[in-house]
Amino acid sequence: MSSDQGKQGLLSPFLQRQRVTAARPHLRGKVLDIGCGNGVLANYVATADYLGMDRNPAVLARARARFPTHHFTELLPAPTPVYDTVVSLAVIEHIADPAEAMLAWSKYLKPGGRMVLTTPHPAFEWIHEAGAAVGVFSADAAEEHEEMIDCRRMEALLQNKPMRIDRYERFLFGVNQLFVLAPT
Repeated sequence: MSSDQGKQGLLSPFLQRQRVTAARPHLRGKVLDIGCGNGVLANYVATADYLGMDRNPAVLARARARFPTHHFTELLPAPTPVYDTVVSLAVIEHIADPAEAMLAWSKYLKPGGRMVLTTPHPAFEWIHEAGAAVGVFSADAAEEHEEMIDCRRMEALLQNKPMRIDRYERFLFGVNQLFVLAPT
């Protein structure tokens, strides 16, 4: 991803706040924030309990400046089950093989840990694309979408994987979704 998509687009900061609001009640213990962007979740997690990961070095530099005591990285460490929560907000739809990504991320979870994901609902993809075309939403985000995932598709992706949907809800008038995944 080439830009700070939390800032690109007129409504992007609002959307980021809504995703964080949906995810916050599900954050527990040590948190691995995959696709952390500007690190906004660090506001809600103790320094010792947070690791933010993003592939964009410029965005990470801003996150580090904003939260100098928290830890951020461009590369995930070797998978060891030390996290209570793996969170990834508005990222899964940008990944070519989301099932493989979730399987890889699950290896960071302690027994009983949870994965918290948000993603736009596919029924509203046209709104996202139209909004991105006129600067209301992030143009980079719209361009980089690989697959929009709804609840039925998430169930299919998790089939024969060691995760299941523990909680599902739609928010922001149904345009966005929250998935809380638990080990099977």
